[in-house]
Amino acid sequence: MEYQIKVLSLSKNKLIINLITKQMGQYYHPIILADNKKTVKAFMYSHSYSNGSKIMEHSWMKNDFVRAFEHLILSNPKRVLWAGDYAEPEKGLKSNSYTRCKEELEVKPTVPKTTGNYIVNHSKNLYVSKRQSIKDKDGWQIHPLPLLTCEGNGQGGGDFFGEDPKNLIGSWARDVISIENLKPKGYTELVFDLVE
Repeated sequence: MEYQIKVLSLSKNKLIINLITKQMGQYYHPIILADNKKTVKAFMYSHSYSNGSKIMEHSWMKNDFVRAFEHLILSNPKRVLWAGDYAEPEKGLKSNSYTRCKEELEVKPTVPKTTGNYIVNHSKNLYVSKRQSIKDKDGWQIHPLPLLTCEGNGQGGGDFFGEDPKNLIGSWARDVISIENLKPKGYTELVFDLVE
């Protein structure tokens, strides 16, 4: 948290100030959680891939950092959370998942040449086709995985502040997710249609 001090008045013996809280950018780590939904098993650090840590600095299609995380869950379902450092402490704990990411838990998977086209939520029997992501006016497409699985969005600079009428942001946080090459049978498609 950063503070800005504004001097309201100054007299011989008195200084009156106004302390203004100034919210800074929120940083994120993609995390693999244990089945208890709280224990951090592994995480990735964006700077290890020369990427920014704010969610909208790296949540784009073809981004190396996100693709490397996809490689961890390619046909390998895991409990996923994109944890923000401003997220609320977890119930029964004094910390959030971001603050529990210790250096020895960092993983650095290689960036694959290709990844699967489908993000599959095994907890909710849903999937998203990455091919369906909408391009913005400049041709950029938001990658659904970080936004669907995030906690803390909307509390800091660099977060997604666009329209979300279907409440997609964070709706898959802590669910069992995988990336797949083939559309899963018996699952329902969720259309990810967010643009910034």
